Amino acid sequence: MRIIRDLHQLPADLVQGAIAIGNFDGVHQGHARIVERLKAQAQRLSGPAVVFTFDPHPVRLLRPKEAPAPLTWTERKAELLGELGVDALIAYHTDADLLALSPQAFFQRLIVEQLQAQAMVEGPNFFFGKDRAGDIGVLADLCQAADMALEIVDPYQAGGEFISSSRVRSLIQTGDVATAAQFLTRPYRIRGLVTHGAQRGGSIGFPTANIAAIDTVLPAPGVYAGFGRSGGSVWPAAVNIGPNPTFGEDALKIEAHLLGFEGALYGEVLEVDFLQRLRDIRPFESVDALKAQLTRDVAATAECCRAAS
Repeated sequence: MRIIRDLHQLPADLVQGAIAIGNFDGVHQGHARIVERLKAQAQRLSGPAVVFTFDPHPVRLLRPKEAPAPLTWTERKAELLGELGVDALIAYHTDADLLALSPQAFFQRLIVEQLQAQAMVEGPNFFFGKDRAGDIGVLADLCQAADMALEIVDPYQAGGEFISSSRVRSLIQTGDVATAAQFLTRPYRIRGLVTHGAQRGGSIGFPTANIAAIDTVLPAPGVYAGFGRSGGSVWPAAVNIGPNPTFGEDALKIEAHLLGFEGALYGEVLEVDFLQRLRDIRPFESVDALKAQLTRDVAATAECCRAAS
């Protein structure tokens, strides 16, 4: 899966294909439906299936205080889209010049001249150009004038509601990672740097990797079952997000106990997939009571990971 950041260096095999433009944050089932039709258009044209997204999201420049935390980083987004069959992800650098383009200039300069697109696939709520002045109606007129095919894909519904990145983000922020995983194409994943902690977990028989510098949405405080990934290796992981009230600590921490792991990961990047929320964070009356609960958490994590494998 290729990530392209400069259209002036666009390989010849990525032009004259089918294009889908959008944020594709999280790569959920609605995005998967768009990609399915994108691939069909690309196959009809004997050309590439390309997703065009923005890095960073325009709202981070226009209204930074309103910008939500993302669900995916660019490389993860490319990985997920690649699994769906996309040929390349264009992560176009967002700057003032881009945001100043009218819908007509955006379409002509990027879609027609640089990408030489022969077909576009979008959802019904697509907007583009300065002040989001371009909508599906404007896009349809531009595509017709350019003799370019345009396919509009209906939103994907689940439980009577449309699946969107905002809905997935809300589920994760409330801790419902299991439902979020059903709406996504893969379980929700975070990444961070393993740092030194108080090493209290190791002293009671449950060593943890403390994860910092997380740049995506963080699930609500609680204990979760999932998988930890680093350096090509994967382990079942019991993940604690929140403080350690048993020891009188209030600071929020992200700690992963990797089942079967021995050694240290300090300074390494650790990725964590979330499968299920096991319980709330709460204080225990003694260290022994805490250890007994952690034993149950580890058993529940192992069972959850077996079921997911």
